[in-house]
Amino acid sequence: MAASVTKEESLYYHEQPHSGKLGTETTVSFQSQKDLSLAYTPGVAHPCKEIAKNPKDAFKYTAKSHLVAVISNGTAVLGLGDIGALASKPVMEGKAILFKNFSALDSFDIEVDETDIDRFCQTVKAIAPTFGGINLEDIKAPECFEIEKRLKHELDIPVMHDDQHGTAIISSAGLINACELTNRTLERIKVVIVGAGAAAISCARMYRYLGVEDITMIDSKGVIHAQRDDLNPYKKEFARGKACSKNDAFRDADMVLGLSVPGTFDTSHIARMAAEPIVFSLANPTPEVFPEEVAKVRDKAVIATGRSDFDNQVNNVLGFPFIFRGALDVQAKAINMEMKKAAALALAELAKQPVPRDVCDIYGKKLSFGKGYIIPKPFDKRLLPEISAAVAQAAMESGVSRVCDLDIAAYKRRLQTLSAPIL
Repeated sequence: MAASVTKEESLYYHEQPHSGKLGTETTVSFQSQKDLSLAYTPGVAHPCKEIAKNPKDAFKYTAKSHLVAVISNGTAVLGLGDIGALASKPVMEGKAILFKNFSALDSFDIEVDETDIDRFCQTVKAIAPTFGGINLEDIKAPECFEIEKRLKHELDIPVMHDDQHGTAIISSAGLINACELTNRTLERIKVVIVGAGAAAISCARMYRYLGVEDITMIDSKGVIHAQRDDLNPYKKEFARGKACSKNDAFRDADMVLGLSVPGTFDTSHIARMAAEPIVFSLANPTPEVFPEEVAKVRDKAVIATGRSDFDNQVNNVLGFPFIFRGALDVQAKAINMEMKKAAALALAELAKQPVPRDVCDIYGKKLSFGKGYIIPKPFDKRLLPEISAAVAQAAMESGVSRVCDLDIAAYKRRLQTLSAPIL
């Protein structure tokens, strides 16, 4: 169950024992005059010269190899909207904590007070040499599409807008397993996506990449179709040839993915779907329709939400820490679709494996693969070696890694020794 948190508890947590949730730490000896000479002048000149001669040595001699930038302009903060760069800082600090505790990656939160696409990209590009990867966060659509596209093209390190791709990867894993449990194939299912923002577009793109052909997308004005003259280029990718009503879109649909607001579809729409429907109601914190409501009209449905107090939480923390870990460990130049697919497939496979007792104890019940457990839990220690290794392997095989000879079996063993998730 989700823990209840009061305003007073939250503010105290962020203020004590000192303001904020982050700090820095020294990773080398600093106890003597010689240490001072090595850490700064004159000793520091030697790695500087090596990097000047060979920029790749920055991965060897600096924190670049394990440092992620968490960057936002605060225009689309989850549940809060456009609150600005400064007000988004507690969220970005929280994201940095997740990187540290789930994948042992260091990160700096960087709040950029800029909404102009050109100036925002110029700022990020200028500071990029510091980092091994860039996690874009809470940037509104449609600007986020152009920002990510431009930075991916101009930078030689992984750039990922997690609001888009995190949901796509985790929900893809859930969809793969839901199809298996209901005897469906991705190529033959009919999918309805309610919502047409960053996450919805990215999910639709990934579902297509996985083989889904029949996708209907619905925004606040109705079904997206080719006769509409109010579509941006991203919505046009998923415009149907002919207009139809929302009711028609739901008729015999196998899956609905909700990435909108509460009430945009309801049990009357669920009732129109195929038998044993797949219902991912991911509006947060309040789903479009609650699981108990779905069960009243389709008691054999496979249901997922974005909340931790229901089964099958589609939680981005199942993805980004481990994806960046794998990408950085092979010095990847990008996070591509092959790597995202590898992460989704690894997540789907992990959910089918016997669940360790310590994970069951955390959640207070026996967990096993089935309609109530199609996605692994965030505190499963196997996520780090399994997902990161799959991503690293895909990076090497798709040609975006600088490291091409990583022993995957040995790499998995090394990941198992890193810091485990902390409760």
